[in-house]
Amino acid sequence: MARYKVVLTGDPVLRKISKPVKEVNDHIKRLMDNMAETMYHAKGVGLAAPQVGYSKRVIVVDIGDGLYKLANPEIIHSSGLQDGPEGCLSVPGTIGDVKRSENVTVRALNENNEEVTIEASGFKARAFQHEIDHLNGIIFTDKATNIEQVVNQ
Repeated sequence: MARYKVVLTGDPVLRKISKPVKEVNDHIKRLMDNMAETMYHAKGVGLAAPQVGYSKRVIVVDIGDGLYKLANPEIIHSSGLQDGPEGCLSVPGTIGDVKRSENVTVRALNENNEEVTIEASGFKARAFQHEIDHLNGIIFTDKATNIEQVVNQ
């Protein structure tokens, strides 16, 4: 596996709507694996393909309870409301509060090209929504309030 360089805010790829994946083939699996390695190395909990320079609808998420590698993820149901802090590997040193759905149902293709449905709530729901936003050219600071710069330690 390899690690990618994380694209920072200001790069046009972060503002593009990503292209759907036709199938999860060996190339997409390699992309997913490398994205996961990049995410773990950067101590993140999620990463979208645009954040590593690929305009493809691919995300990886792991909030500590297992890795999700997904292509073409879409939220098919949401409910409730939560408001909490977020940061982003593409906007280092910045945090802000973002209103998100408390519960989401995500439909996607997994790394085996199988359709899966995932129920998520709380922080996991927030992570999926954040990464799917990236696929639509949305950065968390577009939605955030109370944005502040923090010192990375």
